[in-house]
Amino acid sequence: MGNSKSGAVSKEILEDLKLSTKFSETEIVHWYENFKKQCPSGRITKEEFQNIYSKFFPESDANTYAQHVFRSFDTNDDGTLDFKEYIIALHMTSTGKTTRKLEWAFSLFDVDKNGYITKSEVKEICASIFKLIPKDEVDDLPEDENTPEKRAEKLWKTFNKGDNDRIAEGEFVHGLLNNEEALSLIQYEPMK
Repeated sequence: MGNSKSGAVSKEILEDLKLSTKFSETEIVHWYENFKKQCPSGRITKEEFQNIYSKFFPESDANTYAQHVFRSFDTNDDGTLDFKEYIIALHMTSTGKTTRKLEWAFSLFDVDKNGYITKSEVKEICASIFKLIPKDEVDDLPEDENTPEKRAEKLWKTFNKGDNDRIAEGEFVHGLLNNEEALSLIQYEPMK
């Protein structure tokens, strides 16, 4: 009944990923084959993930941000990403719907995984995002976004919160969903 070309991908994982990502079986099988070649153990360590991630940002220091991205996708907290976690990460950062991406962004900013974001967590993630920006592009940023601290302050003000308040996931998603300026503060898009 199952597709023989799926090889080592279990039917359960294949079906789950097809439903949760909308990737085709062929795409998932192809990614699995590549994943197994790159990671014969079937797992990516944080260090391997950082190496892969840094290739996307050769002009920047992507290590800190990559650590936070890794943490947000290591859903079982075992210090590695398995194939399923890896594909969910790929989906969320490339093709996911905006609401789902914002839910993922919330988990990125929720450094201590307590279900809330604090101003200090916003500062920490903004600092790691800022490290992705090449030095020559920093000069082109608006005055109120040209340091990690200013960027964090501007993002925090979006939510009308005091310094000691915290933000829940729904509030985070709702506050950013239709706010292009605030959305730009939680990401870095390389200039072309």
